[in-house]
Amino acid sequence: MNLIIMGAPGAGKGTQSEKISAKWNIPSVSTGDMLRAAVKEGTELGKKAKTCMDAGQLVPDEIVIGIIKDYLSSDKCKDGFILDGFPRSIPQAEALDAMGVKIDAVLSIEVPDEKIVERMSGRRVCTCGASYHVAYKAPKVAGICDSCGSALYTRDDDAAETVLKRLETYHNTTEPLKDFYAAKGLLVCVAGREEVKDTTADVMNALSKFEA
Repeated sequence: MNLIIMGAPGAGKGTQSEKISAKWNIPSVSTGDMLRAAVKEGTELGKKAKTCMDAGQLVPDEIVIGIIKDYLSSDKCKDGFILDGFPRSIPQAEALDAMGVKIDAVLSIEVPDEKIVERMSGRRVCTCGASYHVAYKAPKVAGICDSCGSALYTRDDDAAETVLKRLETYHNTTEPLKDFYAAKGLLVCVAGREEVKDTTADVMNALSKFEA
C-alpha cells in the first residue's frame, strides 16, 4: 500500500503511522527522515540539500521532490510506504503525480482546532525525556517529573499562540489537498478520537478496502 497521511499538527499522524506501518509492514517516512538519509549517504541531491541546510535556508521543493523520488524507488519502499508530512501543498502533490508515484489512498485524521490546542498546549516535557499532559497524563505532583523530580516545561512549539499559527498555515496551505485527492477518489477521512485505540480501529477499517 502506498499511503499519504495528513492532518493538522497534533492530530495523531505519527501514532497512526506507526500502527499502519506495523500492520502492513511498510515504512513510515517523513520528509526530514529522507533528507537526513540523503545527506548522510552523500548523494548528489543530498549534497545540495546540505548546502542549503548549512546556510540556514529552506531546501527548495525541486531538491526535496528529487530526494523523495529516489527514496520511494529504493528497495526500502518496494512493498509500499506511508508518506508523513509530504505533500504539504497542491504544487507538491502535482509534482508527486508528475513523478509517476502511484498513491493508493490518502488518509486525513480530523480533529477540531480547539481540541488540537488543548492537546498540544497541555503537553509538558522534562529534560530527562519524560512527557506528560495536564489533562490526560498528569504527573503526581503538578509541574514536577515523576521520573527524576525535575521541573517540567512547555516546548515553544506547544505554546497556544504557536499552535494557532501552525493551524492557520495548515488550513491555508495543506488542507486544500483534501479536495485535490477527493477528486481522484483517494481521500479517506477518519475522526481522531479521545482514545488512540478507537482511532486506530477506525483507520484500519477505512484502509482495509484499499488492500491489494
